[in-house]
Amino acid sequence: MKIGVIGVAFSSFAVIATAQADDCQNASSQSALNECYGNAYKKSDAELNKIFKTLQRRADDADLKKKLVQSQRTWIAFRDAECDMQTIGGGSISGMAYSICLSDLTAERVNDLKKYLKCGEGDSNCPFPAASN
Repeated sequence: MKIGVIGVAFSSFAVIATAQADDCQNASSQSALNECYGNAYKKSDAELNKIFKTLQRRADDADLKKKLVQSQRTWIAFRDAECDMQTIGGGSISGMAYSICLSDLTAERVNDLKKYLKCGEGDSNCPFPAASN
């Protein structure tokens, strides 16, 4: 049973790691890999914060701003809990795996929030007003 679980964990890890593999392929030690994937997460997080602040400025009423903040806080709690669960096994790669998880989920959130930056005039499926030119 443990072998099956380990196999699934490593195959899942391989799929997740593919996105950042190009950037970190030259790392020569576990420490270097941890640092590289940690930096990849920091880059994703910086982009997320930039988009979030743009959406806060674009929000045209207090209720929308409140809902945006509430949504983001809830999402962060989910992201952290999900990555904690995915890396519960520990081991020498757990730090790297945690950073990969954070980076991947943050990149997904960035893509989701970017959609709000492209709202068209009268788009009833988008709570944010269209960008003014």
